[in-house]
Amino acid sequence: MFQVRPSEARGSANFGWLDSKHSFSFGNYYDAKHMGFRNLRVINEDRVLPSQGFGTHGHQDMEIISYVISGSLEHRDSMNNGSVLRSGDVQRLSAGTGIRHSEFNASSENIVHFLQIWILPEKGGLTPGYEERSFTDQKRNQLCLLVSGNSEDDALHINSPIKLFGSELDTGLQLQYTFTENRYGWIQVIRGSLELSTSKKTQDLKIGDGIAISNLSDINITALKDCEFILFDLP
Repeated sequence: MFQVRPSEARGSANFGWLDSKHSFSFGNYYDAKHMGFRNLRVINEDRVLPSQGFGTHGHQDMEIISYVISGSLEHRDSMNNGSVLRSGDVQRLSAGTGIRHSEFNASSENIVHFLQIWILPEKGGLTPGYEERSFTDQKRNQLCLLVSGNSEDDALHINSPIKLFGSELDTGLQLQYTFTENRYGWIQVIRGSLELSTSKKTQDLKIGDGIAISNLSDINITALKDCEFILFDLP
């Protein structure tokens, strides 16, 4: 089964320095029908003006993923991590028992555009942790594993039984993915457009669209235009 979350149906918040689109209920945006999907709780598409950002604030018992689309994002936290993430970089922050951090646009000239993703952890009270990695050249015309709950996978490790893939797919090319029994999917289109299909159903998706995938095994993803997307495999 497919359940489309159209780009234009998302919640929104604009504070001048921040323009944010919410796939699920977040902050002042509340929709009882869109509180998350499985253990995926937040997908926010954020654009932050130059030299602006989120001041120091706290999180607890949440797995937080930042996926930089364009620009540069400066991160600092209470574990003494400090870095600048750029296009193609992915960050995993495990809040666990508690962490404080800030995120700012590291540029004085250009907007930073990124996805902020929250995943519920497998259990609470874990030790906080941090990882980052560049996947700039690994997503071209393939599904690249970015984040995984399996510590043996070559990816950022998350305290939740999920897999997160990313891809940049050229027009006309197709990828296949198989969900094992009792697994679910979510695809978020970052740019371009694609066709999602099974043996019985076809669905076109454009930039900003998301789609929940339930009770299916094999799916085909075809780029209608050069596209970038992420794919979640969820319990």
